[in-house]
Amino acid sequence: MAVTAQQIAELAGVSRGTVDRALHNRGRVNPEVAAKIHKIAAELGYKPNLIGQALVKSRREFKLGAILQSVETPTIQIVRAGVQRAAEELAASGVELIMRENRGLDTEMVLEHIEELVSQGVQGLAIAPNNSPEIRQCIDELYEQGIPVITLNSDAPGSRRLAFIGMDNYRAGQTAAGLLRLMLPEGGKVLPLAGHLNNTAHNNRLNGFMDTINGETGNEIELLAFQPCFDRDDYAHEITQHALRANPDLTGIYVASNGQAGACAAVEEEGRKGKVKVVAFDLNPMNMELLQSDSLSFVLDQKAFEQGYRPPFLLFDYLQNRKAPEKELLYTDIAIKTKFNSDKPVGME
Repeated sequence: MAVTAQQIAELAGVSRGTVDRALHNRGRVNPEVAAKIHKIAAELGYKPNLIGQALVKSRREFKLGAILQSVETPTIQIVRAGVQRAAEELAASGVELIMRENRGLDTEMVLEHIEELVSQGVQGLAIAPNNSPEIRQCIDELYEQGIPVITLNSDAPGSRRLAFIGMDNYRAGQTAAGLLRLMLPEGGKVLPLAGHLNNTAHNNRLNGFMDTINGETGNEIELLAFQPCFDRDDYAHEITQHALRANPDLTGIYVASNGQAGACAAVEEEGRKGKVKVVAFDLNPMNMELLQSDSLSFVLDQKAFEQGYRPPFLLFDYLQNRKAPEKELLYTDIAIKTKFNSDKPVGME
């Protein structure tokens, strides 16, 4: 099997773009990093398949689109940075990428963006969708038009999208449940906080967590009814404050979306910091601070930068070479982060 630039990037601990710049002498790369990349490439027998050369030979240019939702959240800002990095690297090879952004989840706005981008001639789309039937139907219609779609961060299961790249959110919820049980050997009450009910990522994280807690025998943990906070810290703060006052034996809070800063603030204001374990998702700058201050016990990271960075390259490869992604579900790692191993999000160096 041919060695890919992505494999070299993972072995070298850098982004795919850094590998591309080092191997093709484009842009600035730290000499030590470049030497490491060249050494790995030589040892693996890497043979480059230059995007630029392919474009010159075919004399084709490509226009891609990307649509992101919930851009006000720290995690999607990291996803956005990944899309922007890919756009910059592909632009040097004649690929144009147009990005559209929404605050919150808005089905109508996504459909309007899709219509606009298609009218501008995009040949492929990367979309962070919500799980509405209208968006799934639109993806199917794009498939019929020959416009491939890759979903990222959150999926549209049942649609004819080319692939999904993101965390296996159900397993991530299971992972959080297992870790929280270890942290709460005496049990107690746990409050689950969800985000948007029509976001598959949030729902799968919630279901994986609740199924695992409820399905284990000898379980001393009692789950309170889950509450949606819609990615808002003020809602999460109010919900958490009410739960703490109504349940003196509350021992844990599981935040399946954003809203962790509000939950942590309520815990501290009620004098329960250290006594109530709070777990959340994503190694973003805010969560790094909450980990270091012991407000969060741990977070589960999903490599958000990679989720934004890879889809444009996958779409280009499909359009240029008719090469589909290796798998339909391209899961990013579930990484457990504590105050002792938290650093800058991957790709944000």
